[in-house]
Amino acid sequence: MIRAIFFDIDGTLLSYRTRSILPGTIEAFRQLRAKGIRTFISSGRPRVLIPPMQLTFDGYITVNGGLCAVGDNQIILRNPINTDDCRQWLEYVEQHNLVTMCFTENEMFINRIDDAVMRLHDQLGFDMPPIKPIKELYLSCEEESSSTPYQFIAMQPAADDEKVLSILNHCRMPRWHTAFTDVIPDDSSKAVGIECILKHYGIDREETMAFGDGANDIEMLDYVGTGVAMGNAADIVKQHADYVTDDADSEGILHALQNLHII
Repeated sequence: MIRAIFFDIDGTLLSYRTRSILPGTIEAFRQLRAKGIRTFISSGRPRVLIPPMQLTFDGYITVNGGLCAVGDNQIILRNPINTDDCRQWLEYVEQHNLVTMCFTENEMFINRIDDAVMRLHDQLGFDMPPIKPIKELYLSCEEESSSTPYQFIAMQPAADDEKVLSILNHCRMPRWHTAFTDVIPDDSSKAVGIECILKHYGIDREETMAFGDGANDIEMLDYVGTGVAMGNAADIVKQHADYVTDDADSEGILHALQNLHII
């Protein structure tokens, strides 16, 4: 019996084409809630970047498992980026004149805005964060600060990821977009967030499902009882799924829940 389902946002709940939630997804959530099945966000986005949705959630896994909350906003897991790695990344950004975003518990910043950022903004539909110069971002790296970074966005090609990882001793870079990758603690993942939430609610792994489409969803799909890849997912993601459904523009969530007899 399924008791909890975890949903990625981009390319899963929200299509890249319309940036909206399909009517079938809204109906599916209504039926899930009626059956007492808990629903959760599981996203690389920080909480401040999660848009209003016509859906109800019991909790949020954000910044790829670095921050997890249940209920209204009861934080049950915090895992910020190592202080030394924060400084190393910002030094690298300065040296190579890169654009980076910084996600803290309640805020997000960007060091500058260029044409590539604007194209990404148009594709993903997020609110542009305020600009904060690198010298100010360094101050966010102080330990025990409310502005401690939980995730950076590295605006760089995939060919450069290995070079960055060679200088960050406590981070990994799950890439789910060709234009950028996330920089997160090496012991953060959506699977870690799910484990924390299941412990909080007393739910077994076998009683869970997850929907995703990106490389940062792979650990999540492997961890839950039933992992569902969207039709628009990359082939590597589909290889880690128990079931592949239709894409985010073709009622993939509704069809999977119906075909797997969850609703």
